[in-house]
Amino acid sequence: MTVPMNEERSTPELSRPLVALMKGVTHRDADEALWQALLQVQSQVRDYVAVLGLELVLDEAEGYAYLHQRPQAPGDPELPRLVPRRPLGYHVSLLLVALRKRLAEFDAKSGDTRLVLGRAELVELVRVLLPESVNDAKFLDRMDTHVNKVVELGFLRRLRGQDDRFEVQRILKAFVDAEWLSDFDQRLAAYLDHATEVGR
Repeated sequence: MTVPMNEERSTPELSRPLVALMKGVTHRDADEALWQALLQVQSQVRDYVAVLGLELVLDEAEGYAYLHQRPQAPGDPELPRLVPRRPLGYHVSLLLVALRKRLAEFDAKSGDTRLVLGRAELVELVRVLLPESVNDAKFLDRMDTHVNKVVELGFLRRLRGQDDRFEVQRILKAFVDAEWLSDFDQRLAAYLDHATEVGR
Protein backbone atom coordinates (compact mmCIF):
# COMPACT_ATOMS: atom_id res chain seq x y z
CA MET A 1 0.00 0.00 0.00
CA THR A 2 1.37 3.41 -0.95
CA VAL A 3 1.10 6.20 1.61
CA PRO A 4 -0.08 9.51 0.09
CA MET A 5 2.70 12.07 0.03
CA ASN A 6 0.84 14.58 2.24
CA GLU A 7 0.27 11.94 4.97
CA GLU A 8 3.91 10.86 4.80
CA ARG A 9 5.05 14.46 5.20
CA SER A 10 2.66 15.18 8.10
CA THR A 11 3.88 12.31 10.30
CA PRO A 12 7.15 13.94 11.48
CA GLU A 13 5.33 17.26 11.96
CA LEU A 14 2.86 15.54 14.32
CA SER A 15 5.39 13.27 16.01
CA ARG A 16 7.63 15.91 17.57
CA PRO A 17 4.87 17.85 19.39
CA LEU A 18 3.22 14.57 20.47
CA VAL A 19 6.43 13.13 21.90
CA ALA A 20 7.14 16.39 23.75
CA LEU A 21 3.64 16.40 25.26
CA MET A 22 3.93 12.75 26.31
CA LYS A 23 7.11 13.68 28.19
CA GLY A 24 5.57 16.65 30.02
CA VAL A 25 4.55 20.28 29.66
CA THR A 26 5.44 22.18 26.49
CA HIS A 27 6.36 25.84 27.05
CA ARG A 28 6.48 28.44 24.28
CA ASP A 29 9.49 30.15 25.90
CA ALA A 30 11.49 26.92 26.06
CA ASP A 31 11.23 26.04 22.34
CA GLU A 32 9.51 28.49 19.99
CA ALA A 33 9.83 26.20 16.95
CA LEU A 34 8.23 23.29 18.81
CA TRP A 35 5.44 25.58 20.04
CA GLN A 36 4.68 26.80 16.50
CA ALA A 37 4.67 23.20 15.25
CA LEU A 38 2.18 22.27 17.99
CA LEU A 39 -0.12 25.17 17.09
CA GLN A 40 -0.19 24.01 13.46
CA VAL A 41 -1.16 20.41 14.29
CA GLN A 42 -3.15 20.89 17.49
CA SER A 43 -6.40 19.51 16.03
CA GLN A 44 -4.56 16.35 14.91
CA VAL A 45 -2.96 16.08 18.35
CA ARG A 46 -6.39 16.35 19.99
CA ASP A 47 -7.76 13.55 17.79
CA TYR A 48 -4.73 11.34 18.42
CA VAL A 49 -4.64 11.65 22.22
CA ALA A 50 -8.44 11.30 22.52
CA VAL A 51 -8.01 7.63 21.53
CA LEU A 52 -5.82 7.25 24.64
CA GLY A 53 -8.37 8.89 26.93
CA LEU A 54 -6.40 12.13 27.09
CA GLU A 55 -7.17 15.71 26.14
CA LEU A 56 -4.88 18.54 25.10
CA VAL A 57 -4.92 21.62 27.31
CA LEU A 58 -3.37 24.50 25.38
CA ASP A 59 -3.27 28.10 26.57
CA GLU A 60 -1.99 30.19 23.70
CA ALA A 61 -2.04 33.45 25.69
CA GLU A 62 0.08 32.08 28.54
CA GLY A 63 2.22 29.89 26.29
CA TYR A 64 1.91 26.35 27.66
CA ALA A 65 0.32 23.04 26.73
CA TYR A 66 -0.01 19.66 28.44
CA LEU A 67 -2.00 16.44 28.32
CA HIS A 68 -4.78 15.83 30.84
CA GLN A 69 -6.61 12.60 31.66
CA ARG A 70 -10.10 12.99 30.24
CA PRO A 71 -12.89 12.47 32.82
CA GLN A 72 -14.68 9.18 32.27
CA ALA A 73 -18.14 9.64 30.80
CA PRO A 74 -21.00 7.43 32.05
CA GLY A 75 -21.05 4.18 30.07
CA ASP A 76 -17.49 4.56 28.78
CA PRO A 77 -15.09 1.67 29.47
CA GLU A 78 -12.57 2.40 32.22
CA LEU A 79 -9.09 3.06 30.87
CA PRO A 80 -5.83 2.81 32.86
CA ARG A 81 -4.37 6.20 33.81
CA LEU A 82 -1.59 7.37 31.50
CA VAL A 83 -1.11 10.63 33.41
CA PRO A 84 -0.29 9.66 37.00
CA ARG A 85 -1.63 11.53 40.00
CA ARG A 86 1.18 12.95 42.12
CA PRO A 87 0.49 13.29 45.83
CA LEU A 88 1.99 16.51 47.19
CA GLY A 89 3.42 16.95 50.66
CA TYR A 90 2.01 19.68 52.87
CA HIS A 91 4.96 22.07 52.51
CA VAL A 92 5.10 21.62 48.73
CA SER A 93 1.37 22.44 48.60
CA LEU A 94 2.03 25.45 50.82
CA LEU A 95 4.76 26.68 48.46
CA LEU A 96 2.48 26.23 45.43
CA VAL A 97 -0.28 28.25 47.10
CA ALA A 98 2.17 30.99 48.07
CA LEU A 99 3.55 31.11 44.53
CA ARG A 100 0.07 31.23 43.01
CA LYS A 101 -0.93 34.15 45.24
CA ARG A 102 2.34 35.94 44.50
CA LEU A 103 1.78 35.44 40.75
CA ALA A 104 -1.73 36.94 41.04
CA GLU A 105 -0.31 40.00 42.86
CA PHE A 106 2.44 40.32 40.25
CA ASP A 107 -0.04 40.19 37.35
CA ALA A 108 -2.23 42.82 39.00
CA LYS A 109 0.63 45.27 39.56
CA SER A 110 3.15 44.60 36.79
CA GLY A 111 3.08 44.77 33.01
CA ASP A 112 5.86 42.19 32.83
CA THR A 113 5.09 38.54 32.08
CA ARG A 114 8.03 36.95 33.92
CA LEU A 115 7.99 36.61 37.70
CA VAL A 116 11.48 35.79 38.96
CA LEU A 117 12.13 35.11 42.65
CA GLY A 118 15.26 34.38 44.65
CA ARG A 119 15.58 31.50 47.11
CA ALA A 120 15.30 33.89 50.08
CA GLU A 121 12.00 35.22 48.68
CA LEU A 122 10.66 31.67 48.30
CA VAL A 123 11.60 30.91 51.90
CA GLU A 124 9.83 34.06 53.11
CA LEU A 125 6.68 33.30 51.09
CA VAL A 126 6.29 30.02 52.99
CA ARG A 127 7.60 31.20 56.38
CA VAL A 128 4.80 33.78 56.80
CA LEU A 129 2.22 30.99 56.42
CA LEU A 130 3.73 28.80 59.14
CA PRO A 131 3.13 29.04 62.90
CA GLU A 132 5.83 30.77 64.94
CA SER A 133 6.62 27.50 66.71
CA VAL A 134 8.17 26.00 63.55
CA ASN A 135 11.87 25.10 63.94
CA ASP A 136 13.68 27.56 61.63
CA ALA A 137 16.82 25.45 61.10
CA LYS A 138 14.85 22.34 60.17
CA PHE A 139 12.53 24.38 57.93
CA LEU A 140 15.47 25.95 56.04
CA ASP A 141 17.15 22.55 55.61
CA ARG A 142 14.02 21.10 54.06
CA MET A 143 13.14 24.15 51.97
CA ASP A 144 15.61 23.21 49.23
CA THR A 145 13.93 19.80 48.97
CA HIS A 146 10.52 21.43 48.60
CA VAL A 147 11.80 23.91 45.99
CA ASN A 148 13.46 21.09 44.03
CA LYS A 149 10.16 19.20 44.02
CA VAL A 150 8.31 22.23 42.63
CA VAL A 151 11.03 22.58 39.95
CA GLU A 152 10.60 18.88 39.11
CA LEU A 153 6.83 19.36 38.82
CA GLY A 154 7.45 22.16 36.30
CA PHE A 155 6.05 25.12 38.27
CA LEU A 156 9.46 26.76 38.84
CA ARG A 157 12.40 26.98 36.45
CA ARG A 158 15.96 27.70 37.55
CA LEU A 159 17.58 30.55 35.66
CA ARG A 160 20.61 29.43 33.73
CA GLY A 161 23.79 30.14 35.68
CA GLN A 162 21.83 31.35 38.73
CA ASP A 163 20.91 28.36 40.90
CA ASP A 164 19.26 30.55 43.55
CA ARG A 165 16.97 32.42 41.09
CA PHE A 166 13.73 30.91 39.79
CA GLU A 167 11.11 31.88 37.23
CA VAL A 168 7.53 31.04 38.21
CA GLN A 169 5.97 29.11 35.34
CA ARG A 170 2.57 30.43 34.33
CA ILE A 171 1.11 26.95 34.01
CA LEU A 172 0.75 27.15 37.79
CA LYS A 173 -2.44 29.17 37.18
CA ALA A 174 -4.05 26.17 35.47
CA PHE A 175 -3.27 23.74 38.29
CA VAL A 176 -3.84 25.95 41.32
CA ASP A 177 -7.23 27.51 40.60
CA ALA A 178 -9.63 29.45 42.87
CA GLU A 179 -11.33 26.27 44.15
CA TRP A 180 -7.98 24.65 44.99
CA LEU A 181 -6.90 27.82 46.82
CA SER A 182 -10.15 27.98 48.80
CA ASP A 183 -9.89 24.33 49.87
CA PHE A 184 -6.26 24.77 50.85
CA ASP A 185 -6.96 27.97 52.80
CA GLN A 186 -9.46 26.01 54.92
CA ARG A 187 -6.93 23.23 55.53
CA LEU A 188 -4.25 25.81 56.34
CA ALA A 189 -6.48 27.49 58.93
CA ALA A 190 -7.17 24.11 60.57
CA TYR A 191 -3.44 23.29 60.55
CA LEU A 192 -2.49 26.62 62.13
CA ASP A 193 -5.16 26.18 64.83
CA HIS A 194 -3.81 22.71 65.60
CA ALA A 195 -0.17 23.91 65.63
CA THR A 196 -1.10 26.77 67.99
CA GLU A 197 -2.84 24.35 70.38
CA VAL A 198 0.17 22.00 70.39
CA GLY A 199 2.57 24.91 70.95
CA ARG A 200 0.77 26.11 74.09
